[in-house]
Order: sequence, then structure tokens, then C-alpha cells
Amino acid sequence: MNKFLSITLLILTALCLSLPAYAQTRTITDMAGRTVVIPEKVERVLCSGPGCLRYLTYLQGQNLIVGVDSIEKRKDKFDARPYAMANPQFKKFPLFGEFRGHDNPELILSLEPQPQVIFKTYKEMGYDPDELQEKTGIPVVCLSYASLAAKRQSVYNSLKLMGDVIGKPERAEKVCNFMEKNIKDLKKRTAGIPESKRKTCYVGGIAKKGPHGFQSTEPAYPPFLFVNAKNVACPPKGHGKPLQHANVAKEQIIAWNPEILFMDISTCQLGEKASAINELKTDPAYQSLDAVITDHVYTVLPYNWYSRNYGSIIADAFYVGKVLYPARFTDIDPKAKADEIYSFMVGKPVFSMMENAFKEKAFDKLVLR
Repeated sequence: MNKFLSITLLILTALCLSLPAYAQTRTITDMAGRTVVIPEKVERVLCSGPGCLRYLTYLQGQNLIVGVDSIEKRKDKFDARPYAMANPQFKKFPLFGEFRGHDNPELILSLEPQPQVIFKTYKEMGYDPDELQEKTGIPVVCLSYASLAAKRQSVYNSLKLMGDVIGKPERAEKVCNFMEKNIKDLKKRTAGIPESKRKTCYVGGIAKKGPHGFQSTEPAYPPFLFVNAKNVACPPKGHGKPLQHANVAKEQIIAWNPEILFMDISTCQLGEKASAINELKTDPAYQSLDAVITDHVYTVLPYNWYSRNYGSIIADAFYVGKVLYPARFTDIDPKAKADEIYSFMVGKPVFSMMENAFKEKAFDKLVLR
């Protein structure tokens, strides 16, 4: 009997030792406050929702994916997602659902191999996380995707949570520190400038779920906030919280008459006759603006493309700072700085790919005549 028990214990021990690491589990709390049981070691994932695969790329974990949503398989002439440009292989992965979080449980269950975890941003889009988890039997971990200016800590916490799940906590810490260091640098460079020396500015043609005209702007435009710029569309302190996005009246822009204009080059998508650039070239009201008359119109990269591209926000801020306060940015080549940022965050210097996707070049003076 003892001999039989000994053999049985040996067999059971051998079986336990041969079990894959993911047979062991641990419990985490996600960014939605949900308690989720996940494998101890996660080696296969899906990223659902705007910005989710971008997070994974920042953490150098893109090799863990087993499928992609529909936006990754598109072949668009226009694109402004550095993480996707640096990873053309995404197009070859099998489809698990439509973009903006509209996942297909049947497609997910047909994937081979199966994901061990589904990361999800914007939990209100598509399937409810609990319902998706129930239909697939795969743990769903919710992440926050937010403004780098207003809710930066939420971004950092999400990156650290993802890093913890996939076993890359050190990389998550490095990414958060990298962004914070650059933002602090921008603010330090532009601190202490007297109000009288700060030129007023406005950014038009801001992308928001597609291209827009010159009236599309951001009162809380992060590149302006990071360099302490005088954004005419931003309400004065004590007059309410600035909107993330707004369409302002043409008459208001004329009344503001900002000294410096910036243009989001995503507006080129509208075509030569409909873009914000064409508006500045042909509309007599806009041609009366001092910035147009004095040739102080400059181009910036779009960053609202399948939600916020944080690297592009920081790159834009360095260019905006260089334009507004050149003496404070003498050591900065904005295009080289952009590639430094992209190289760290997505693994490749993709600035030229970004601007080549649009007719107008980024980080340049806009020629209107």
C-alpha cells in the first residue's frame, strides 16, 4: 500500500511540475475597479479598444498579441499612428473584431492559439467587460486611456497595470518616467516668461474621429499647456474647465486675432478644396488675421488618431515651444526630437513616415501664397 501511495505521489508531482505556468493564477484589480483572476504568467493577449495596442507597443509587448481589430488591417493612405507604422506586421494577424472595442466573441474563440487575457480600453464601447469575459471565458482587464495633461496619473497607472500583467514592470516604469521627464523639461524651459512676452496662439484643423476644418480646436490642447502658451481658445483661470475639443465660430477666431497660428496637418484628408489650409488661403476673413498677413502659420502633427498618440503630443509640444520661445529651445531640433521620442516609445524613428502620409509637411511654416 505504501509503495502504491509513493508511486501515486510521484505521478502527481510530475504532473504538477509539467503544468504550464499559466495554470497558476493570481488576482488583480483593474482600472475599472474590477477583481480579475488572471494566469500567473501571461504570454498571449488581445488589445481591444482605442489606444490599447499602443499601450502594449510602448511596453515592448506587441509580440504577445494573437489577433488585431479591424483598424490594424486597413490600408489607408492617411495614417498618424506611430505604433502601427513601427509594426507593419500587425496587418497580418487574424481579426478578432471591429475597431473601437466592438469585439466578436466567436472570432475570439476561433483564434489559435487562444489569448490568456483581453486588455480593454474605453469599457463603455462594444461589449461590457463582464459580458465579454463571460462569453469567451477569457479574463478581461480594463485600462484607462486619458488626457496626458489632465489625467496623466491614470495613464501611468494603466501602463503599470499592463506591465504587471505581462511581466514588464520595469519597462512600464521607464515609459512613465520618460514621458514625465519630457513634460517637466517643457514646463521648466517655458517657466517664468513674463505675460507681456507670451504671444497669443491658436491651433486649428484638429482631428477628432476624422479630419476637420479650421474651426476645430482644443481649448485644453496639451502641447500648449506643456509650454505655458497663451491659447486664445482656453478660458482664463477661474472661468471654468477648458473643453477637450470645440468647434468655435469663425467670427470668434477673427475677434481673437492670435499672433501665431498652428495647423494640424490631418486636415489635408479633406482635400485641397475643403481643408483648413484652403480656408486660410481663400477665405477673406481668415486672410485678415495678423498671423496670416505676417506669415506666422505653422504645422503640427496630428495626435488624435485612434485616440491620443502620447509621443506625438510631446513631439508637438517641443515644436510649439521652439516656435513661440526660440531662445528657450536653441538646443532642440524638433524633427530629431520627435524621432528620439518615437524611437523610445514605439521602437522606430517614424517622423518622416508620419509627415509623408500627408500633403503638407509637419513642423514647418505653412506657405499660403
